[in-house]
Amino acid sequence: MANLESNNLIGTVLYNRYQVQRQLGKRAGRRSLLALDLETQNLVVVKLLTFGNDFEWDDLKLFEREAETLQALSHPAIPNYLNHFELDLPHHKGFALVQTYIDANSLEEQLKAGRTFSEADIKELATSLLEILLYLHGRQPPVIHRDIKPSNILLTNRSGNSVGQVYLVDFGSVQTLAAKEGGTLTVVGTYGYMPPEQFGGRAVPASDLYSLGATLIYLATGRHPADLPQLDLQIEFESIVQLRPDLVRWLKQMTHPSLNRRFGSAQEALHALQHGSAIAPQPGYSTFLARKPADTKVQLTRDDQTLEILVPPPGFSAEVGGTILFAIAWNAFLVVWTGGALQGSLFFALFSLPFWGVGITMILKVLRALVVHTRLQIDRETVSLSYELLGWPFKATRPMNVQNVGKLVHTRRSSRWISTRHGSREVEIKPRIVIWVGTRKYEIGETLTDPELDWLSQELSQWLQLPVVRE
Repeated sequence: MANLESNNLIGTVLYNRYQVQRQLGKRAGRRSLLALDLETQNLVVVKLLTFGNDFEWDDLKLFEREAETLQALSHPAIPNYLNHFELDLPHHKGFALVQTYIDANSLEEQLKAGRTFSEADIKELATSLLEILLYLHGRQPPVIHRDIKPSNILLTNRSGNSVGQVYLVDFGSVQTLAAKEGGTLTVVGTYGYMPPEQFGGRAVPASDLYSLGATLIYLATGRHPADLPQLDLQIEFESIVQLRPDLVRWLKQMTHPSLNRRFGSAQEALHALQHGSAIAPQPGYSTFLARKPADTKVQLTRDDQTLEILVPPPGFSAEVGGTILFAIAWNAFLVVWTGGALQGSLFFALFSLPFWGVGITMILKVLRALVVHTRLQIDRETVSLSYELLGWPFKATRPMNVQNVGKLVHTRRSSRWISTRHGSREVEIKPRIVIWVGTRKYEIGETLTDPELDWLSQELSQWLQLPVVRE
């Protein structure tokens, strides 16, 4: 029988049943072979673990765990366990695991062959792989793959509008959560696709989400994740891809180095990908479901490219009426007083300027309440906020890059004490929506009702793919 260290294993029959056709892969102490099952005439994959100079007992533990795991799994996108046996060759001893052969190339091979993946392809692949993870993580105990990467994902040729059938293979690094957390675990995985917690020997279902996210980033950029820049351990890739901002933010959350900021489950990640509305719940985040109030006058329009919110002026109220009367009296008095001062001395008339500032402020407050609209516009590139007087913009903030949106806040109703000439008084601070873009903030909704703020917060959360923080 042929020496196992030789690459020429073609024709070798293992276990008096499996005739080797060619080698599929090799790494220290292990290799994968394509073989013909002489009993069924089907092609199979035979994975070999041999006792050599590079053998480690951890390899045997992982090999046995892979066999046990595959025996317990039954999923059309995962190879089926067929057999296992001891390897007893003249110069090599070890073990063999036999599983079904999938006639498809890996994503790694397809990328090297020049295949590119569109945004729609990436989302379809993500959906298929998340559905596989739903099955694995839903097992009792949950099964964690721990080595999701392009070479372990097989994809058949494109069929019609489909990117192809997706398969997840190579469960040689698999782990179950049967062991108590905090126990000694084997550190396995592939650099660039491993989340930080896996370097410490800890793996949870969200660890597979990180590896999947890194794989998808590789498809989008064509560059190995380890070759991309990082900021605070976060992969920085958005500047070299042409993806929609919501998909970029989804990938950022999939690959967040902190477990608390990553999606907690494949279900959460899948829902967010499909609906653009699910955000992984975090402490202090709101997860409400609000509808548009029937009587609101706020106008919200959105399509695939733009979200725009137009907040009308609050209109006349008793408070506005009181301000109008006081403004009329105040400014009338100033006209008379300033006119008299000008007859005597221009210098004396200058003392009226601060009082005119107060009068103008009151006029602007009345105009804002009666005729000024607030317009918030977010497209795939920028965020902008402007104020319009009778349809004409008179004040606008500088547009900011939407990629820099870091936080969406729905403030709570509160109050604070301020000092005045006559003592202290309590002032109510009305709730509003605040969008933080870098160090700049955009505020809307001070005059809106709580149901309107809840509705708008939810719409912005869905569009920006950010959780709503209540502060």
